[in-house]
Amino acid sequence: MSAAKQIDPSVMPIFKDKIKLIQTGEGAIYLVGPIKLPVHLFEDTVQFQWYCWLNCTEITEDFERIIDKLSSANLAEFQQSSVLVHGDFKHAEDALIRMHSICHTGDIFGSKRCDCGYQLKTSMKEIAEHGAGALFYLANHEGRGIGLFSKALAYILQENGFDTVDANLKLGFVDDSRNYSDAIHVLKELRTKPVTLMTNNPKKVQALKQAGLNVANRVELWGDVSEYNEKYLQTKIARSGHEGANRSESVSRSCDCE
Repeated sequence: MSAAKQIDPSVMPIFKDKIKLIQTGEGAIYLVGPIKLPVHLFEDTVQFQWYCWLNCTEITEDFERIIDKLSSANLAEFQQSSVLVHGDFKHAEDALIRMHSICHTGDIFGSKRCDCGYQLKTSMKEIAEHGAGALFYLANHEGRGIGLFSKALAYILQENGFDTVDANLKLGFVDDSRNYSDAIHVLKELRTKPVTLMTNNPKKVQALKQAGLNVANRVELWGDVSEYNEKYLQTKIARSGHEGANRSESVSRSCDCE
């Protein structure tokens, strides 16, 4: 393998005002953006502003030092989270946000075992139609925090009669181990006004409020129920507290893939 090269210093001025340092209790988040990102969404092209962030223990405003380390860090093996912003997110009085947990099978392959792919696209559409909002795509949330390989094992258990919750528990995990602290740090950098959270999970609203998120309201995100995910959705309602306007109709509609 060839030795890592350092960044060409002549390009550093291009990054001026595009990298921000957000200090946390355990280090720093380096936020890159905004970057223009036209997105094909339900036959339309919608303009978003894209940000990505990197969590580091080192705290420095010498961004060239941080960038120099990237070529030797092999970051391709470690997914980073990001956020899509639409409209005047900073100043709009009312803004929609979605904290979307990565779902390799649903978001990429279009798996019908869950409704994640549907919720990803639909939440982006809702944000665009609303006029202002942000979708946080959280890379370390696969399988509610157990990771892709463990999720594959959980799927095998589900094919042998275990529900979603018990499959995680049998593998030695808690039902939900996701952490939203980094996303909330980034959100506070982009907006200080209250937000409306898109989720069917009231427990998530409470958890985010306790973590410091200024949540003014919650809206539901329903759809894409099928024969392949009915048991999964029933488990979400019966064991994880997900709800809609009418709980008796929830299974026939859908549930939040979170």
